[in-house]
Amino acid sequence: MSVPLRRDRPLWEIWICEDAEHRQLGLVGKVHHCMVDGIAAVELGSLLLDPTPQPRACAAQEWHAAPEPGAQRLLARGVRDLLGEQVGLLSGSLHALSSPQRAARQAASSALRVTRTLGHSLHGAPASILNRQLSPLRRLAWTERPLADLRAVKRAYDTTINDVMLAAVAGALRSYLLRSGQQPVALKAMVPVNVRSPHDVLGNHISFVFADLPCDEPRPLGRLNRIHETMAQRKRDGEPEAADLALKAAAHTPPPVQHALSRLIASPRTFNLVVSNIPGPAEPLYMLGCPLHATYPVVPLSERHALSIGMTTVGDLACFGVYADRRTLPDADGLAHDIDEALAELLAEVY
Repeated sequence: MSVPLRRDRPLWEIWICEDAEHRQLGLVGKVHHCMVDGIAAVELGSLLLDPTPQPRACAAQEWHAAPEPGAQRLLARGVRDLLGEQVGLLSGSLHALSSPQRAARQAASSALRVTRTLGHSLHGAPASILNRQLSPLRRLAWTERPLADLRAVKRAYDTTINDVMLAAVAGALRSYLLRSGQQPVALKAMVPVNVRSPHDVLGNHISFVFADLPCDEPRPLGRLNRIHETMAQRKRDGEPEAADLALKAAAHTPPPVQHALSRLIASPRTFNLVVSNIPGPAEPLYMLGCPLHATYPVVPLSERHALSIGMTTVGDLACFGVYADRRTLPDADGLAHDIDEALAELLAEVY
């Protein structure tokens, strides 16, 4: 993960890693975020697997890669895409003219939601040891918990699996900050949200909300309650849809404006870390008869963001991936252990 993808090849790689001693096999996939988001990456990964231990019979096919497009073909594609965007804008304008009152109500509602979203987005993140200059070195640590543990907490306190995951991350970061000699403060997390329709499978179609992680709260249930209230309010206000609308609007601004907005959104002054919940396959899957045991997510790091945390569910297992800059945050394994301990604290409250 410390080596960038080659730009003269398609922007993805799969490495096969054997562990002969434990009779295990690992696939390490790398793909640029410009191609897929987490949901699409899971969908693509599932195409490599079978629903039964017996591999599905595939008819032999002679496949040949399409020739590399030349400059003229790339230009033609760019013009086609640009014209498609303009046609989409024109059709939206014509629809508004056909029912102006309804369009005005929708515009007012959307403007209110976007204003709320921008207010939370521009609310500054606190200074943190997580937001230092990065090195090229990376480290992935992981931990696992039975998904039943998270469901037990969810049912006991009428929250969501995502709330429980965020509360565990907040508790883990509190422990990590205390161990590092830092005063725990409420950190600001960017939480990706899936806004794709059933027809959107691959590519990128995620939005986000910003949520405060109450690392300053010493009580596990206090952290869970504060996160549940925050996330429920964000959903009631329609902030994921508003952020998606704002991103789509920004796509039609001049390139210098887009560049400035992207730098603002990815700034450490906007958020401290990314925390992502990526649903995985619920049913058993196999590769050449070998059962899929676990999938650990690697959530990308942006500039001056030394840590990201992801969770992927595989069957009855919740798999956490702690991805960090190895030089800035050398104790990623300790943080993975802190997540496990934070979930154990929440489960102890249930029982």
